[in-house]
Amino acid sequence: MYYQFNGFTQRLTGSIAQKAYYPQGLQAATPVESAPLIFATPTKSSLGHGTHAVPEYMGKNKVRDLQKLFQKPDGIPVHLKGGYTDRLLYRITMALTIGGAIYSLVALILAAQPQKK
Repeated sequence: MYYQFNGFTQRLTGSIAQKAYYPQGLQAATPVESAPLIFATPTKSSLGHGTHAVPEYMGKNKVRDLQKLFQKPDGIPVHLKGGYTDRLLYRITMALTIGGAIYSLVALILAAQPQKK
């Protein structure tokens, strides 16, 4: 005899072997024909063989220009070679860092002082 947990009555009930081994409607694994792959079909190319077109969304490749800009030996640190926005971001970061360090020291000093009653 096979038993299966009944979710409605919260008890074990007698059952057939098929239901006991595959509860809640689950069935034994049977080979199923897989769906065709979406990208398996070849795409149509409007160009001839051996030619490549740049997609519209890519635009111009700027890697070579940026390499020339950041590798130029002009004595400027690499984190400031981007121009005005890099300098502004650097100054804001340094101001917040120094301000946070001072605030932490003041809070530490105030916490170390004994309370006056």
